[in-house]
Amino acid sequence: MNFDAFEPVYRAILDDFGFERVADERARDVAAELATPFPLGRLGDWRGETVAIAGAAPRLADDIHLARDADVVVAASTAADVLRDRGVDVDCMVTDLDKNPETAAELTREGVPVAAHAHGDNVPAVREWLPRFDDEWTLVTTQAAPVGPVSNTGGFTDGDRAAFLADHVGAGRLVFPGWDFDDPAVGPMKARKLDWAARLLRWLERGRGERFDILDGRRDDLDAALAPILDR
Repeated sequence: MNFDAFEPVYRAILDDFGFERVADERARDVAAELATPFPLGRLGDWRGETVAIAGAAPRLADDIHLARDADVVVAASTAADVLRDRGVDVDCMVTDLDKNPETAAELTREGVPVAAHAHGDNVPAVREWLPRFDDEWTLVTTQAAPVGPVSNTGGFTDGDRAAFLADHVGAGRLVFPGWDFDDPAVGPMKARKLDWAARLLRWLERGRGERFDILDGRRDDLDAALAPILDR
């Protein structure tokens, strides 16, 4: 995924949530001052591998086998803690620093790559936490146009950004432990973000020619939501 392809969806997300592009760009620029280049090859060779994109829904505990059996495990946010507590190694963590940045910092110091995301609402966390990360193992990302050492491989939430990152580096098959688009415990804002995560995963699924089990029963509605964006 390159930014030119992602930008129409990004604009639609901004419009839907009322987010300001300039705020994302400001966060990106702050992060760029703190980041160092991260060659994506440093993630390891995921080409042709089964990659588990672990979400942080409560069902992750029941889906642990999917992560344990995968070749590569990419954890979204607090999924990293759940996996590690159950003896599953994390090969990459994706986070916007809002819940467990201390885990992310620790992972970088252990030589585990972390994709740390800068957006309009988390500049204080970016300033506080990026200097605590090991630069060698920190990939800094944005949802705005990439600049300097800050990358954008697609996606919006931690989970779907993890999936787009895996796709970008050639993952062979994606599996999705710990995902629940209908989690009743989340608030209205998180529910809206999960709706967008589902749309983005449907877009990714179509591009890959793959079928993600977590989208079963949703594809018609997701295609209808995507059509006016992608057909502009």
